[in-house]
Amino acid sequence: MSLKLRKLIVPAALALAFASNVHAADDTVRMGAVLSLTGANATVGEDVRRAVALAVEKVNAQGGVMGKKFDVVVEDSGGNPTTALNAARKLATVDKVPVVIGEYSSGITLPMAQYLVKEGVTHINIASTSVKVKDLGATSFNLIGLENLGNKFSAKDAWDLGYRNIALIAPNNAYGQGVAHGFRDEFEKLGGKVATELLYTAGQSTYRRELQQASRSNPDAYIYTAYGQESAVLNREAFELGLRQKPWYAILLSMSLSDTPANIANGQLGMEVGSVQGAVGKQYIDAFQAKYGQAPKTSYTGYAYDAVMLTAAAINKAKSTQPAAVQAALKNVGNNFAGVTGPISFDADRQRIDPPYAKLKYDGKVVPR
Repeated sequence: MSLKLRKLIVPAALALAFASNVHAADDTVRMGAVLSLTGANATVGEDVRRAVALAVEKVNAQGGVMGKKFDVVVEDSGGNPTTALNAARKLATVDKVPVVIGEYSSGITLPMAQYLVKEGVTHINIASTSVKVKDLGATSFNLIGLENLGNKFSAKDAWDLGYRNIALIAPNNAYGQGVAHGFRDEFEKLGGKVATELLYTAGQSTYRRELQQASRSNPDAYIYTAYGQESAVLNREAFELGLRQKPWYAILLSMSLSDTPANIANGQLGMEVGSVQGAVGKQYIDAFQAKYGQAPKTSYTGYAYDAVMLTAAAINKAKSTQPAAVQAALKNVGNNFAGVTGPISFDADRQRIDPPYAKLKYDGKVVPR
């Protein structure tokens, strides 16, 4: 083949390949998700990823979105704010998705979502409970109950269980500080006393010193919240130190016990954002069980599933993947939407109205109380 002919053919082949890739991309409508698939919250992240995959299957089985295949580009945050921010930047600028869901920890979600809002990309919060989520901006939507509601629910539940003088343990981050201060305020309004408030530094190999410090106040119960792998260390050492002779109550029970062995977790009480409700919720649990051979490990899977289904419905309604059009459609679709976590409606600030909560216990697994 002559050099001249090769010079003509190669660019033509590259152009054809590029056109084919563009065409393939045009045949798929995508949204994005940033999840903790590695790191301290990997168990929760993988659980949520499964829910996302199940929702994608459901959407495509119903005909896809705008007559095209639907997909979710999932990026791993590694449980790190910088990694999550880079993942969001990639989704917004390279994949050019109109909607991104996630992350999990409020300390990671907030900076990531602030970036997305600044870029005009739609953000849907599926797990973070910091009240600062409400202030993210006009392109951020929230599906889950935030700390102000969760603290009131958990404080009343703890009071009703007979706890009066408690030790409070939480991570020293945006989420943990919000829980600690909010729970204290609500519990003291009821007449309770927080004898010890311990905000621990995440990522330690041991928390024995902190636990021993908390035990010196001789509380009648320990109220705590912690992320999966850190919680496993806290729970094991509390068990070894004999602190489980007193009641342990977890705020967000499935999160706090996701990596704790059953023999140590058994008997713990707690609360959680509501998991699934009604016939739609049962269908979801049955489908999850059939696909993965086990039920969801945490309550957050239902919120991720609902976020994907909401997004698909909004894009279909908008007949567009332009973020502004999708955001307008989300407000319309989010009006008594039949979610697996219950009916979903947004208020004027794009916050879910009456988000569900549940009273739970650990009996071999997390079950209703």
